[in-house]
Amino acid sequence: MASIGVIGSGTWGTALAVLLADKGYPVVIWSAIHEEALSLSESRRHPNLPGIAIAETIEITENLEQAMKDKDLLVMAVPSVFVRQTAAKMKPWCRDGQIVVNVAKGIEEDTLMTLSQVIEDELPMADVAVLSGPSHAEEVSRGLPTTCVSGAHSRKTAEFVQDIFMNQVFRVYTSPDILGIELGASLKNVIALAAGIADGLGYGDNTKAALITRGIAEIARLGTAMGGAFQTFCGLTGIGDLIVTCASMHSRNRRAGILIGQGKSMEEAMNEVHMVVEGVYSARAALALGKKYHQSLPIIEQVNQVLFENKSPKEAVNDLMLRDKRVEIQDVFW
Repeated sequence: MASIGVIGSGTWGTALAVLLADKGYPVVIWSAIHEEALSLSESRRHPNLPGIAIAETIEITENLEQAMKDKDLLVMAVPSVFVRQTAAKMKPWCRDGQIVVNVAKGIEEDTLMTLSQVIEDELPMADVAVLSGPSHAEEVSRGLPTTCVSGAHSRKTAEFVQDIFMNQVFRVYTSPDILGIELGASLKNVIALAAGIADGLGYGDNTKAALITRGIAEIARLGTAMGGAFQTFCGLTGIGDLIVTCASMHSRNRRAGILIGQGKSMEEAMNEVHMVVEGVYSARAALALGKKYHQSLPIIEQVNQVLFENKSPKEAVNDLMLRDKRVEIQDVFW
């Protein structure tokens, strides 16, 4: 039976560890923080996953070598801003062909790399795959029906990851479009901030539907310009992930957006959410990618102005509504 190391002890890493342990796999969770590792080991509870027990069979360690040694699969589950430094620490114990499944969502601001590209940059010997989709940790840990996509460079690896994770409540599809999967997963967090801001301003379902619809148009426009498949953005890691992130109170991006819409600063909102708000870190990178690939991203542009230029959220919405007239779909003709 495959042995698995989960690199990162946040809610998503812990939820996946619980899922995998329930399937009978030997699982080790690595935490970078001594106090956190000790608390999880002693209490067998994660503070942000109430009511979920961490099985005694799941080993918890702060020793990275122990978490990686002789593992058939490693799950990279650290926040996006820590992916590069964590991957660099992993290098001494990463063997040739080691399967590393990235489940974090984001774009590195300095390099504009997706996270799998960052991991490959630091661990060129690894076989890097991704697992993504509309999948809040709170629901996965409770065994609620969820669907995700496994993306990899080879069908063999994608199907291996599919087999490892899939069970009666966690359905996994496969795809070769790693780039499209990761772009959808990271850019939707920026749109979710916008959806939360609209909620915080007191706007309604019409506004939410408009942001989701025009948001996926921005994501697909940029994603296809970068080489992603259009169909990917119509699927689970595109519109699927965008819907759940914009609509659910499990979404830390939406929750942070609500606070910003209510008048709090970006820093105050992040502090109140108490977890990493990935959309804040992806927003600048998304805007830079739009400029690099000559794509118009009006929602993402306004989110950046609200986050980093102290623009009033209400003014940002007004500017979106008062843009020059457009046709909705460019390739449909009279």
